[in-house]
Amino acid sequence: MLRLLLDEGIAPAVAIELRRRARGMVVYALAEWEGGNFVGREDSDCLREAAVQELTLVTYDRSAISPILKEWIEEGIPHGGVIFVDEKTISPAESGGLVSALIALARQPGDWEWTNRVIFLRG
Repeated sequence: MLRLLLDEGIAPAVAIELRRRARGMVVYALAEWEGGNFVGREDSDCLREAAVQELTLVTYDRSAISPILKEWIEEGIPHGGVIFVDEKTISPAESGGLVSALIALARQPGDWEWTNRVIFLRG
């Protein structure tokens, strides 16, 4: 089951709207997750704890996250999955498009294993 952690670049309102429109979906904004203790921390810390909690990170920040994933793959370190959002097709300013795309992804048939999965969400 897809369980989401939205990074700092995604408005907490997206998490609220996802929970409202997709009842039962587990989704956290970084600002609310773990009491906000991960806000401003290293991306690798967030990814590591998200993996422990079986959360898939949703982010627009390919430049910061991709090098971490590359290093972890080389070292055999697992992660909880990452969904990169393409800002050219889903604008960070348009939260409704992101909400709709994530709901559509979560409703796809099958029970995907999200550990170490990386996808690019394009709307």
